[in-house]
Amino acid sequence: MTKRETKQLESIGELLRSESTVALATTNENGEACVAPLFYIVDAELNLYWLSSAKSAHSANLRANPAVAASVFRHTEKWKDICGVQMRGQVEAITDPERRKALVKIYCERFGLGSVLRLVIGKATLYQFQPEWFRYIDNSKRLGYRFEVVQNQ
Repeated sequence: MTKRETKQLESIGELLRSESTVALATTNENGEACVAPLFYIVDAELNLYWLSSAKSAHSANLRANPAVAASVFRHTEKWKDICGVQMRGQVEAITDPERRKALVKIYCERFGLGSVLRLVIGKATLYQFQPEWFRYIDNSKRLGYRFEVVQNQ
């Protein structure tokens, strides 16, 4: 990986760590799109993790087709401040009990869930999104500033 790509991935990581909600786009068996806003956590490799009910539309879609698109962006009222990242990749459910326990602990701490939702969390599916492609946009640098990174997983 070049120094430039490393710096670009650092910019993407900073944005992902500073935000909390991903817009996840999935498709159903008929090819119809569905977008769901989800709280997430991110790891050092820029994988995103979230909890969802197996009954949700996006969870059903993921069982049929794990290929997704997603977007994370900063809230703004001014076009000059638009900054975000678009991603494409694959999603899988985390089934290893020890790994799940560690990630759920981090997730609950990040969002202050404590034991209030323990029953719901225990029944939820933990997902991992592995982005393979990123497009980073930052209008604060200049209108239309962007770069793309392809990451081999």
